[in-house]
Amino acid sequence: MAEGPGSWRDFTVARGDGEVARAAAANLLGAVDAESAGQAQCSGFRGTDPAWEMRGAVVVSEVEEQFLHLAIRKQVSYRKAIAKSSLQHMVAQPNPALALRSDSERQIRSTVDWSETAVYGEHIWFETSVSGDFCYVGEQNCMAKLLQKPLSRRKCAACKIVVHTPCIEQLEKINFRCKPSFRESGSRNIREPTVVRHHWVHRRRQEGKCRQCGKGFQQKFAFHSKEIVAISCSWCKQAYHSKVSCFMLQHIEEPCSLGAHAAVVIPPTWILRVRRPQNPLKSSKKKKRTSFKRKSSKRGAEEGRWKPFVIKPMPAPLMKPLLVFVNPKSGGNQGAKIIQSFMWYLNPRQVFDLGQGGPKEALELYRKVHNLRILACGGDGTVGWILSILDQLRLNPPPPVAILPLGTGNDLARTLNWGGGYTDEPLSKILSHVEDGNIVQLDRWNLHVEPNPDANPDEKDEAAADKLPLDVFNNYFSLGFDARVTLEFHESREANPEKFNSRFRNKMFYAGTAFSDFLTGSSKDLAKHVKLICDGTDLTSKIQDLKPQCLVFLNIPRYCAGTMPWGNPGEHHDFEPQRHDDGCIEVIGFTMTSLAALQVGGHGERLCQCRQVVLTTSKAIPMQVDGEPCKLAASCIHISLRNQANMVQKTKRRNSMPLLNDQQPVPERLRIRVSRISMRDYEALHYDKEKLKEASVPLGIIVVPGDSDLELCRTQIERLQEEGDGAKPKMLSSQKLSPKWCFLDSTTADRFYRIDRAQEHLNYVTEIAQDELYVLDPELVITQTVGTSPAMPDLVDSSAAPTGHHFAFPSSSSSQSSSPAPSDEMPSCLPYSSSSTAGSSGASPGWLSHGFQELHRAGRDLMVRDSSGQTVLHHAVKSGSKDIVKYIIENAPSEILDATEEENGETSLHQAAALRQRTICHYIVEAGASLMKTDLQGDTPKHRAEKANDPNLAAYLENRQHYQMIQREDQETAV
Repeated sequence: MAEGPGSWRDFTVARGDGEVARAAAANLLGAVDAESAGQAQCSGFRGTDPAWEMRGAVVVSEVEEQFLHLAIRKQVSYRKAIAKSSLQHMVAQPNPALALRSDSERQIRSTVDWSETAVYGEHIWFETSVSGDFCYVGEQNCMAKLLQKPLSRRKCAACKIVVHTPCIEQLEKINFRCKPSFRESGSRNIREPTVVRHHWVHRRRQEGKCRQCGKGFQQKFAFHSKEIVAISCSWCKQAYHSKVSCFMLQHIEEPCSLGAHAAVVIPPTWILRVRRPQNPLKSSKKKKRTSFKRKSSKRGAEEGRWKPFVIKPMPAPLMKPLLVFVNPKSGGNQGAKIIQSFMWYLNPRQVFDLGQGGPKEALELYRKVHNLRILACGGDGTVGWILSILDQLRLNPPPPVAILPLGTGNDLARTLNWGGGYTDEPLSKILSHVEDGNIVQLDRWNLHVEPNPDANPDEKDEAAADKLPLDVFNNYFSLGFDARVTLEFHESREANPEKFNSRFRNKMFYAGTAFSDFLTGSSKDLAKHVKLICDGTDLTSKIQDLKPQCLVFLNIPRYCAGTMPWGNPGEHHDFEPQRHDDGCIEVIGFTMTSLAALQVGGHGERLCQCRQVVLTTSKAIPMQVDGEPCKLAASCIHISLRNQANMVQKTKRRNSMPLLNDQQPVPERLRIRVSRISMRDYEALHYDKEKLKEASVPLGIIVVPGDSDLELCRTQIERLQEEGDGAKPKMLSSQKLSPKWCFLDSTTADRFYRIDRAQEHLNYVTEIAQDELYVLDPELVITQTVGTSPAMPDLVDSSAAPTGHHFAFPSSSSSQSSSPAPSDEMPSCLPYSSSSTAGSSGASPGWLSHGFQELHRAGRDLMVRDSSGQTVLHHAVKSGSKDIVKYIIENAPSEILDATEEENGETSLHQAAALRQRTICHYIVEAGASLMKTDLQGDTPKHRAEKANDPNLAAYLENRQHYQMIQREDQETAV
């Protein structure tokens, strides 16, 4: 801290330099209010005599003025320090190429710039519709605030700040750059930097807890707060409260650890931008012209090989640097979102979009990095592409490849335990699996094609190809029925791409083509035109006896989106279990019967396991190589082992945190409660873990060994369900699980995530659960149990006395009353508290639910209306009783959801939105109520929530309204 004048030092001796610094920093962070600031300023005068106070009062104003001036000056310098903290240790050298690019040419970049004009600390922008985040430049510099109109927003993938598009230029005024992804190579920089500094960013919303005090950031209801609550690092993700007691000034310049994934992050100190080689100003006159020509040609060759960036890795034996290749065409829009997420977790210069170019240049750039690993995000074709480039570059040793499966199929990913497709597993966990995965080998096979000289010229097909689409396969090579169906689909899609933009239509086309091919029997004569020799043994006669319609040469156990055509040949001693690293290939024949049985666990006809194959065809036959189809002319095909690729196999990971605060790392037995979450609740409340836990329904308690994986837990849960059907059910809920239920990971900080059923054997129960095990049921099956509420079946208090106001509930049976009441009168009463709301407990919800059910069992009609046309659901919404609302929804006809009262034309959802009852709105919406229905004023439920000043509820209703519209369009398309 800079020293002030002598008078200032005299009045601050009692506090000491440390206290002055803390008070000044507190003012800079905005954490000290006027009262505490006044106490701080006057703390040096306490305990003095009145005479000294009178003399001191004369100079108090001067001290305050000097202190204010110092605080303002410190505030500016402090913000500048944060803005520059991550850049000062790697000062950008002046680049002559940057001077050639004018401001008008500077564009808003959405990709990483690898050219020589790359800007140091440049943001990577993508469009966003987020409305809760304020513009990062602040109100003073915000163009939207100045123009008083909404503007488009963009978000940086690397540091996650949000600004209006016109405000991007304002970031330079406040001197805020993105986290640096490279460094400049100084010509005389002997001591090159090896340390990465933090990149501090102010946050108005922050998950997790403060690293200093361990407390949360208290922002549950501060979605539109302008207050900066946290300061976090874009590299290591550490976060502190935005106050001086938590965030110290020394944190600005301390080294950054790069966080939990430091082992796979490529530090910016490894990536150097180099200057273009310059021609020497002096040339030797003594040299002959021929020598000058040779030198010129040599310089020209060097300049041709020059690249703007080079990689200089530091020795780090424990590191496993990662390159991520993402195919944006795989899995719909998943690819683009995954690119943005990986740029947040990693260095943006280790994440590559394959839509912008192939993987070759990136692999060449990083070829000297030790322990390099690759993550291929896409389908099996993307993996094959990368493996082929690795073959071309001849890297030694070749880096192992992990897979993040996108789209459908993904048989290689299933084989290596990565699953059949990416759902919503946290990318942070995927990075941990890539780091910890085992390296295994994958056989790769050559396909050498030659024309068949003995083929009949009369059967020549002009449309047939002379070569296969690929000359190497990793998964399988097949011919016959399956290849014909795939080929017809590809040809039809190329001719009319606009007709194949729906996954549902694609599946229907596949099914129709397969059925048509089955009826016509176009592949039934396959055996007549094929000759097969495996390891010198002629199997042609065996094929002619079998008469298969499809032949498959299989390298991995999985085929056709997860089926296992080789099966388990344990009882057959002629064959060995299939492996992907044994140097053998499996030959399988399929009849139409075995193809149908394949989908229900059957297998094909095992022909042989061999190391070399010679396949001869006498006519043009449809074939496919790893899903790439063609119609190949009569040929002689040689299949032989090419090499073995290194792959990363996903393995089990041990959680370091013991369950239920047990002192032992792994307890011997776990007694854990299992609770079910419906898909409706999961989709609506995934942003709020606590509400999702409240919406869960307990199923029972299981006891398993402490080191159990999820497969064992599944067995116990299914056994628990079977026992629930007995005379003394152990199941706490009347809602049975459907066959498609899956486990949920509840241990992450932000939300719950689904666990792929195919990967349950890779996850320990202690990894995904802490005090309760949650399961997700996408197809909820409800068994009717009279007298209990599905939400809390065993917690009904029947001893409570009815209190409060009443609303009536007439009977549909004449035996219940001496004289039936008209539909607009209400002789029978149901108690409820008029003052209760969605969140209050003025009346016991369990008791009310019990009383309501008793009346319903007595024969009362749930569709009755009062004189104003309001249903019992309208009254239940007004009462705020969630149990009554839930019971009515589950037992009344669906027409009650959109029933309107006469005065304002409001549905029960309109009233719930106006009363800001979020949980009740969720129940009604997920039951199927229309979100597009308007009242007599033309308002939808979303509009009513906006008028009630509940933007979060309005946003939820708007989201579900769009979902309903999409569902309606999909249903119309299907019809």
